[in-house]
Amino acid sequence: MTKPYYAVIFTSTRTSGDKGYLQMAKQMEELAKNQPGYLGFESAKDKIGISISYWKNLESISKWKSNLKHLAAQEMGKKEWYKWYKIRVCLVEREYEFTASS
Repeated sequence: MTKPYYAVIFTSTRTSGDKGYLQMAKQMEELAKNQPGYLGFESAKDKIGISISYWKNLESISKWKSNLKHLAAQEMGKKEWYKWYKIRVCLVEREYEFTASS
């Protein structure tokens, strides 16, 4: 990814049960991939979930946040899927990576 770029970090704790969550998460990931300015996505889940989407600029993030299908998923999240969440929008100026040799 060409720097600088933006990372939207979504940290959450879930309610119990799926209630359609996995299907919606897959749909949102596919929808995000088609948004102008989308650069990538990573997630990890254990006791808390951490999902990070990467974007070219703040305008791209704003358009994604206001996407009608994404807005509907956000409302479902508040009603059905999340006990708590926090969103952080960060400018990435540098990055480091390590890969172990085989």
